[in-house]
Amino acid sequence: RDWDQFHNPKDLSVGMVTEASELLELFRFKTPEECRELLSDPKKLEDVKDELSDVFYFVLRFAQMNGIDLFSSLENKIEKNGAKYPANKVRGCNRKYDEY
Repeated sequence: RDWDQFHNPKDLSVGMVTEASELLELFRFKTPEECRELLSDPKKLEDVKDELSDVFYFVLRFAQMNGIDLFSSLENKIEKNGAKYPANKVRGCNRKYDEY
């Protein structure tokens, strides 16, 4: 399809956010219970899967086009988060790291 010309960091980032917004739109203004109901509806679940797949595509493509190893990056980020949010201090708490 010759889309590489459009797959630069800015446009891939815009695509990611656009698709994430479309996913968010499916849940906007819904209670947690309404979200569970939405996910139990096969048609609506398919819509969620489609939007999530669109986000995933842009994440993968961004990584591919910019030489980012997502598995290593994720492992590194989990390690950083472990140091930033030590389990003995933050278990069961949703405060930001600078609030405890």
